[in-house]
Amino acid sequence: MYYRKLGKIPKKRHTMFKKEDGSLFREQVMGTKGFSGTQSILYHHHLPTEVVKSEVVKKYLPEYEIEDEKALRHRHFLTSEVKRTGNGLDAREYILGNDDLLIGTAQVTENMGSYYRNGDGDEMLYIHYGKGKIETMFGTLSYRPGDYVTIPIGTIYRMMPEEETKMLFVESFSQITTPRRYRNEYGQLLEHSPFCERDLRGPETLETHSAKGEYEVLTKSRGYIHSHILNHHPLDVVGWDGYLYPWVFNIEDFEPITGRVHQPPPVHQTFEGHNFVVCSFVPRLYDYHPESIPAPYYHSNVNSDELLYYVEGNFMSRKGIKQESITLHPSGIPHGPHPGTTEASIGKKETLELAVMIDTFRPLKIVKSTTGYEDDHYMYTWIEK
Repeated sequence: MYYRKLGKIPKKRHTMFKKEDGSLFREQVMGTKGFSGTQSILYHHHLPTEVVKSEVVKKYLPEYEIEDEKALRHRHFLTSEVKRTGNGLDAREYILGNDDLLIGTAQVTENMGSYYRNGDGDEMLYIHYGKGKIETMFGTLSYRPGDYVTIPIGTIYRMMPEEETKMLFVESFSQITTPRRYRNEYGQLLEHSPFCERDLRGPETLETHSAKGEYEVLTKSRGYIHSHILNHHPLDVVGWDGYLYPWVFNIEDFEPITGRVHQPPPVHQTFEGHNFVVCSFVPRLYDYHPESIPAPYYHSNVNSDELLYYVEGNFMSRKGIKQESITLHPSGIPHGPHPGTTEASIGKKETLELAVMIDTFRPLKIVKSTTGYEDDHYMYTWIEK
């Protein structure tokens, strides 16, 4: 990310920054990788360490919820059939995960009452539909359909939908960044990157609250949700600067890379974390070699599991897939276009598909509750009739 500042900050870091009454604002350095990663410095009305009560609320994702190992097969989950609703935390339906990330969807119908922070890693929220705002300690972000909202580890926030919101979420155990190959040695996005810094949005307004009183912050850490009761409003920051803050990128601003023949999935890469990547399949022109086959070739996931979340349009290599579907093509067996879709793609000039792909470099485990909305026949839909 690039440098940004919002609100009031002193001229020099680690020096006195006084309020009108002569008392000090409280400086907080928030960074990754000790003191050698990206960081920001925030200035609070109150001590960020003032906690009057702390307790464990619940286990976050119990091991017993993971299904037993089954026959290796392609999977299809109809997330539109998930009944769970609620606020941006309670509505989360966990579908897959491993030691690097957790993935699921949420039908957000309510505002969050308590605030929340992920103490294990970054979060990415892909907004399928709906709009609203996310209040954070760094300021307020607005969201709309197509937004990838990335929230750094340790950020206190709450989601406030203005209308019902469907989102795909990724809870990472590492930092989520732009692809390394698209950045120069100074961190700037290069000319051949499919997007640039102009396409990224940071917090829009900094709303500072100095009120005292009891406020709950739910903290996810070490496999549990913990409740911390502060004796002041958690969004008491008067200013901050640095390279670590929540940010938004809309999938409409991804400029697809095309070629004379079919391009491999890495050209669609948008973000990366430890042992996984996130890709955006967007409307684009097809290949322009006179004998090209626009549909992808069959390929084996030798080292990765491939997950696709279908947003809208007609995904040209699949049949029987609906909006809000998730498919998983695991490592160990080949996958590719459904029968007839290869031939049907020949001569087509463009696609209007929109989908998010997540490739993980360690196998994903499936949560047991998915049995209520899984298409068990999906593995056998490649049988030619």
